[in-house]
Amino acid sequence: MEQRIKGTTGLMMLIGSPVGHSGSPDMYNFSFRYHNLDYAYMAFDIKEDQVKAALDAMRLFKMRGCNVTMPCKNEAAKYMDELSPAARIIGAVNTIVNENGKLIGHITDGIGFVRNLKEHGVDVKGKKMVVLGAGGAATAIQVQCALDGAESISIFNPDDPFLARARSTAEKLKSEAPQCRVQVYCLDDQEKLKEEIAGADILVNGTLAGMKPHDDVSPITDTSMFRPGLVVADVVYNPEVTKLLREAEEAGCTTVGGKGMLLWQGAAAYKLYTGLEMPAEEYQKYQAENGK
Repeated sequence: MEQRIKGTTGLMMLIGSPVGHSGSPDMYNFSFRYHNLDYAYMAFDIKEDQVKAALDAMRLFKMRGCNVTMPCKNEAAKYMDELSPAARIIGAVNTIVNENGKLIGHITDGIGFVRNLKEHGVDVKGKKMVVLGAGGAATAIQVQCALDGAESISIFNPDDPFLARARSTAEKLKSEAPQCRVQVYCLDDQEKLKEEIAGADILVNGTLAGMKPHDDVSPITDTSMFRPGLVVADVVYNPEVTKLLREAEEAGCTTVGGKGMLLWQGAAAYKLYTGLEMPAEEYQKYQAENGK
């Protein structure tokens, strides 16, 4: 039998709630085995009021890395010694690197999104984008794309508390990424949405619309907004092909699903922890062979 856990084995972890469904332990432990790294990765169900204690334990146990999922991303950012530019703008972290007791917080969701587009031959630099939503994933995408050189980003969100967050993000990006023009609109204004999509290169669904069990839903109800040459990307990964993507593809759009974003945000964190490229192709093959 292969011996995986030894007296020298370092621990890495995922914190958040719930975490029982997470694929992160499988992905990271596969990658550690592939690179023959002496680490083990586990998930811990942690509520927001337990975050500080968990991060104290990270220092105490000399854990090299920690991933953070909902609802703990904003709370964890409060206890970082240093934040990456994107994490600082957003005020949230999903990846923490322990540099000899100094905790450095990163947000890799947007990095994963940009990498997923690149894997499909799409670069955000110089592009005009429309992003639907202003929640955690959508905000990470907006910030990273602005930092990576998008020409403009039009954010559409319903008239709810997240609309204020979108406006706050736009204000921050004026100084942090002045080359990118960021505008915020209410999603109720369908004429404005149609106008902005008509001039856009990339349309992104950053909401949960279309995720199972609501896979009969699309955030775009007027399919005349789709056209050949438009790239349509979704953060939803279950189902892999959402109603949005299916209808966009039928209209001649280039489509990019959300499963790759999930993979590449994890790969970005893996590189931060280890300095190595995650064996993404090998892991995808392993997933396919094992029905994961």
